[in-house]
Amino acid sequence: MANKFAYLYAAPEVNPVSRKARSVPFFNPINVYGRVFFFSWFGFMIAFWAWYTFPPLLTHTIKTDLHLTSAEVANSNIVSLCATLLVRVVAGPLCDQFGPRKVFGGLLLVGSIPLGLAPLVQNITGLYVSRFFIGILGGSFVPCQVWSTGFFDKNVVGTANALTGGFGNAGGGITYFIMPAVYDAFVASGRTSGQSWRLTFIIPLVMVLITGTALLLLCEDTPTGKWEERHLHAQQNLHSHGVDDAIVDIPGGIADKARVSSSGTAPGDGMDIDIKAEDAKPPVILDHEAQISSTEMIQTVHGEIVTKPTLKEAVHVACSPQTIFHILTYMCSFGGELAINSILASYYVKNFPSLGQTNAANWAAMFGFLNFITRPLGGVVSDILYKYSNRSLWMKKAWITTCGIITGALLIIIGQLNPKSQGTMFGLVAVMAFFLEAGNGANFSLIPHVHPRANGILSGLTGAGGNLGGVIFAVIFRFMDSGTNYAKGFWVIGVINLAVYLGVSWIQPLPKGQIGGR
Repeated sequence: MANKFAYLYAAPEVNPVSRKARSVPFFNPINVYGRVFFFSWFGFMIAFWAWYTFPPLLTHTIKTDLHLTSAEVANSNIVSLCATLLVRVVAGPLCDQFGPRKVFGGLLLVGSIPLGLAPLVQNITGLYVSRFFIGILGGSFVPCQVWSTGFFDKNVVGTANALTGGFGNAGGGITYFIMPAVYDAFVASGRTSGQSWRLTFIIPLVMVLITGTALLLLCEDTPTGKWEERHLHAQQNLHSHGVDDAIVDIPGGIADKARVSSSGTAPGDGMDIDIKAEDAKPPVILDHEAQISSTEMIQTVHGEIVTKPTLKEAVHVACSPQTIFHILTYMCSFGGELAINSILASYYVKNFPSLGQTNAANWAAMFGFLNFITRPLGGVVSDILYKYSNRSLWMKKAWITTCGIITGALLIIIGQLNPKSQGTMFGLVAVMAFFLEAGNGANFSLIPHVHPRANGILSGLTGAGGNLGGVIFAVIFRFMDSGTNYAKGFWVIGVINLAVYLGVSWIQPLPKGQIGGR
């Protein structure tokens, strides 16, 4: 047990070719893997907090100050998700082109501009514009997951991605907890309501600027160094471990620089040289390196080194049934989380007026805070199933489907009951949140296996699918009795969940002929 606890702080064992870690040094931010892990989840958590700065005060304070209707509040929730959808689609290919660290930091710093201008909002038009551009910050989820995938190996990538995504999503709980408290403090100091809600934006703005700058200055692109040199280091790692006769062909324009062969000279144009395990020497294992065969080393390079995106590759990835599976299931799980996160405090106030704005926001924060446990648990369970089923990806896929079906059933139950007891309401929402958020973690546990050489494209499309779901479900809430019948919205979303998960359950977890990702 003590030895396993050491995985949480010791330098991890690594894949000898990709240098990806085989454990997560959770408590070791000094180690390069621990540092990237920390900034992956912390950066997205701060971004999520800033992205959802408006909703905790929007139901009452901002609505009153700007003279908004319930329909306009619901419209602003939809607008906020639209920009994030677009950014996530673009962020995926950008991660494959420039590396996720640069994209991550860039989104935080660019997103800080509209965040800093938000206090200038004076009317509904200004609110729409402000929330649209602040939605840029929500796109940081894609580089968060791509960066984490690039540093952690297949045996633990589900856990790593679920932890970074889960802790990041918990920013949705932090904003509901912190923003009303900061607002109350400003009001208590003698400022007006209009001044107080505007001043609350200072805290997330400062945090976004500090985090984005630190992420760029203190972290690496990949475990082997610069993003543009990742394939060169992979080739060198093969040679250093006795695989001297392998010249790696990396399609999609990745081999822009001359690559060094075993003789020390750059090869010519013959990039289609076959890699045969029988030609390789026995691997040399160094400190902290996992013992894997030469065949596995070659498969790692041939199947898992991310390539620069081409239109042909992007279309192939986007149209594959596996990509469609992940887009649709994440549309339901994360899309449902986004839409519910936007209206939950309002739902609580409607059913329990005695709670008031601050207490309703605190209870709504629990939905987001559960991400500290639920989404990571979804990834951990997925990795355990993968390990004890002899690395069967069907088990990872079955876990995604199970979470989605249970979530759908619970959403229908909440919608039908429309609980008037606080205990029943909070209990049902917590159980539903467990499976909803675990499904998010399970989804990004399987994704690194599917199209590993185009992981950014797949992650971006899946992340955008989550936002598409958020828009669709926010529209559903918007048109349920002019944005006031939250129970009916829950019921409808639950039916959609059941239909989607059952409809795509037949799709194979991996494309036929997939080399990497096993």
